[in-house]
Amino acid sequence: MKTVTFEAKTRDEAMKLATEALRVQPDYIALDIEEKKSMLGFKKSYDVRATVDVNLAELGLNTLQTLFDNMGVEATIDMKHPADDEITYTINTNENPVLIGKNGKTLDGIQYYIRNLLNVFTDHHVMVLCDIGGYKENRKRQLEILATKTAKEVARTKVEAKLDPMNAYERRIIHTKLAEWRDVETKSVGEKPDRAIVIRPKNAR
Repeated sequence: MKTVTFEAKTRDEAMKLATEALRVQPDYIALDIEEKKSMLGFKKSYDVRATVDVNLAELGLNTLQTLFDNMGVEATIDMKHPADDEITYTINTNENPVLIGKNGKTLDGIQYYIRNLLNVFTDHHVMVLCDIGGYKENRKRQLEILATKTAKEVARTKVEAKLDPMNAYERRIIHTKLAEWRDVETKSVGEKPDRAIVIRPKNAR
């Protein structure tokens, strides 16, 4: 979690400075304050260590539940937190088409919102995955099949192939799937939202 140290003249100022430095609400900040005095003992100040104090996984879960409640959508959410930098939320609802959206755009928006929210509280990147009705898992399998099929064609013909634009999560699936291939390599090209992957023969220039 984010941590800052500084000196403050009062306890109230300590929280104010901590809030400004960490850019989170006071409810999410823990202060460790040590009082100190000047050599003559007249002027008092404080050495402060401020740390973000929040359970990221639970915050994401509660935020999602509030979001769906406000939308009038009944949903249950299963959470997995296998590593400090990885959280998965599996959403179960009867409103799958609405929450997934065309080509998964609405689901991507939900995931983007939660990921950005949680990453405000930490100085290292947290990977957040939101899935509804197995959509992301099915999409992953489709992308892995596409990656394998295209890579075989590139290896056979020695001609590079450019895939359709994808978001960062989908590009990572392609990169990971082909990372150990001896005959081909992958590279992301272009600018968002048109950033895409090129699969090309290894050592091609």
